[in-house]
Amino acid sequence: MTVTKKDLSDHLVDHLGLARRESKGLVETFFAVIRNTLATGEEVKLSGFGKFTIREKKPRPGRNPRTLVSAEIAGRRVVIFRASKMLRQHCTPGGESPGT
Repeated sequence: MTVTKKDLSDHLVDHLGLARRESKGLVETFFAVIRNTLATGEEVKLSGFGKFTIREKKPRPGRNPRTLVSAEIAGRRVVIFRASKMLRQHCTPGGESPGT
């Protein structure tokens, strides 16, 4: 199952009693702050969940697998996510979930 922004927004409506428009704005703002923070090169840490960082990848040689023609793959910035120990334990079969 995939959790969407709409699912998060609906959860806020159901559990916190927020208005739909307000909950949608809250979810959008949350992700905008994460995007903007990562765009500036800073990392985002969410306690008990994990850490998002930006990694600079250098240009490197590559090859088109269909035509086998060599080409250079451009350098780029990629987002890396590292799950917290608590999240890893929670997702591991047989692992204890927090609070139990």
